[in-house]
Amino acid sequence: MGAESAPAKRVVVTGVGCVTPLGANYPATMDAALAGVSGVGPLSHFDAKDFSCRIAAEYHSELAPGVLGPRDLRRTDRCVLFALEATAEALADSGLEIDQGNRDRVGVAIGSGIGGLGTLLENDAILWDKGPRRVSPFTIPMGIVNMSSGMVSVHHGARGPNVSHVSACASGAHAIGESAELIKRGQADAMIVGGAEAPILGLTVAGFASMKALSTRNDDPEKASRPFDRGRDGFVVGEGAGILVLESLEHARARGATIRAEVMGYGATADATHMVAPDASGQGASRCMELALEDAGIPPEQVGYVNAHATSTPAGDPAEVIALRRTFGSHVERLPVSATKSMTGHLLGAAGGVEAIMVIGALEKGRLPPTINLDDPDPDCELDHVANRARSVRVGAALSNSFGFGGTNACLVLGVDGL
Repeated sequence: MGAESAPAKRVVVTGVGCVTPLGANYPATMDAALAGVSGVGPLSHFDAKDFSCRIAAEYHSELAPGVLGPRDLRRTDRCVLFALEATAEALADSGLEIDQGNRDRVGVAIGSGIGGLGTLLENDAILWDKGPRRVSPFTIPMGIVNMSSGMVSVHHGARGPNVSHVSACASGAHAIGESAELIKRGQADAMIVGGAEAPILGLTVAGFASMKALSTRNDDPEKASRPFDRGRDGFVVGEGAGILVLESLEHARARGATIRAEVMGYGATADATHMVAPDASGQGASRCMELALEDAGIPPEQVGYVNAHATSTPAGDPAEVIALRRTFGSHVERLPVSATKSMTGHLLGAAGGVEAIMVIGALEKGRLPPTINLDDPDPDCELDHVANRARSVRVGAALSNSFGFGGTNACLVLGVDGL
């Protein structure tokens, strides 16, 4: 008989960083989320007076990643700037120094749904207005989706696996889960992972609005994103990035790192039913959660909190509730659930990264962020909602859901027990 294979490595989170509509960093974002603050307001990135949706969850502070000079700032897409800004915080938080001795074992995987679409649209307009000679030579490099991963690698010298997951609104979660698998297999000691998105553009907003996917509560933007509420009428588009530093447990311990949480489990499935609508039966999402729990090696009853994907759409929220009921059975009656998109808006490909970070914050602080604007719960969405105010409760393991167009599903189990 052959030698038995080595057990899979445990994967932990040693650093987090985020740039969101709630704040310029992780502490500001988490504090605002626990306080129930809305990051939604009137759309200001472009003139939206003729749009049915005139609200968004924008980031209003200056973006100036320290690795870039003034010249590079001007020719770098906003999506990449978000990724670089959040990465700097995550690396500083982790204390991981990338040098000649370890750089080949440190990788990057930053997902995005649309990447540098802003650069592509801007230069398309220049092409037809001023001619092909005026198109920037940075159009293609800054427009392609993997450039957030690429530029983080370039500026920090990480020469390990370098990929970018593109799976719509599940991109960030897939990047975290698949990177954890790389570490488990021994192909990297550390990965810089998560998602970045800069989608508040005329074409994007118009496209989502044409699908009737966006809220049109323009006169009351802070109340517009209301997952699980009877009055929900669509999601609110947001922007930003959420980045985590993952390491094998042995690598983190060897360098004396502070461990924030463990990536205990990961699941990925497809609904295989519709281009954009969720499977109303919840089967695909439920299988995804079940796979993540199986990977974590824990029963459903051990999960103490769920950060739901819930975007505030009429079809999506009840489908996720059905999936949660299929997965957790009677435990769902005492399983706290919240949807932080009620505050951040929907960051599309960055949502999975930001929400994983919020789950880690909840585990560390013993406080669960709320679903704000949940004033009239939909009977079809009945759960143990953390409604409108944060809830103080100690949780050992939590689950984060991310679902996307194309029927793609990703689920992460994050925990602090046993560390």
